[in-house]
Amino acid sequence: MAEEGFIPVTGGRVWFRKVGSGGVPLLVLHGGPGFSHDYLVALEDLADRRAVYFFDQLGCGRSDRPDDGSLWTVNFYVDEVEAVRQALGLHRCHLFGNSWGGMLGMAYAIDRQPPLASLIIANSPASVPRHLADIADLRAQLPAELRQQMDWHEQNRFFDCPEYVAASAFWFRRHICRLSPWPLGLERAFAGVGAGPYHAMWGPSEFFVTGNLRDWDVMDRLAEINVPALFISGEYDEIREAHVRAMHEKLPGSEHHHYMHSAHLPFEEERTLFMQRTNDFMERAEAGG
Repeated sequence: MAEEGFIPVTGGRVWFRKVGSGGVPLLVLHGGPGFSHDYLVALEDLADRRAVYFFDQLGCGRSDRPDDGSLWTVNFYVDEVEAVRQALGLHRCHLFGNSWGGMLGMAYAIDRQPPLASLIIANSPASVPRHLADIADLRAQLPAELRQQMDWHEQNRFFDCPEYVAASAFWFRRHICRLSPWPLGLERAFAGVGAGPYHAMWGPSEFFVTGNLRDWDVMDRLAEINVPALFISGEYDEIREAHVRAMHEKLPGSEHHHYMHSAHLPFEEERTLFMQRTNDFMERAEAGG
């Protein structure tokens, strides 16, 4: 049985959902900024051993969507994670973040030093400038006609044109999720994206980054994380393995799991193996291993 409700935070209310019970709980941070938790529902598989908590960050999903652009910053969302953790009574928990959620998890762990059982960073960059360079390299490998279409539309700021949307869809199926059809939760997350946080923090498209995350970089601060940490990468992900491996090497004692048949969502693309490995990591972290 799942439990749902709302938690008051600065700017409004955030919606949460709890699945399972017992064990050391897991709190899940979704990506975007502005994508809802829906694409992460596969993590309910982990609820056979522990309570798993999802929530939609303010500005997207089932949470309130205030019209206040000043809210959409890393510091705001770090404060929100702390408010949610306290409201749910998660005094010791595992923290999982995917994509932007992993960036948020790193910022939270570094700035707040919470008493986490572990930190799991799945398919997330620690340096946006390095990530943008990786995206440029991957984009250079696209078919020439597709690159030309993308360049022209970006130069003219035609981000909603069907041709540009189609080019983006080609990228998403190559570097975000390679399953066909896409999982229903991923479709829901794309359909209900919160445009306010996404545009303010990232930009008008995946490739045209103008938001306040453009220069975000915590690579040299990763050693400040003082809890067991796991970094996850996928062979076909836009977050390159070399980037994630560098993150792992910056944090002594951390672990790195690489998924050879996945892009950005190994919890869907290699679901059984992902759950086995993640459960094993959390159990060893709880035992102090």
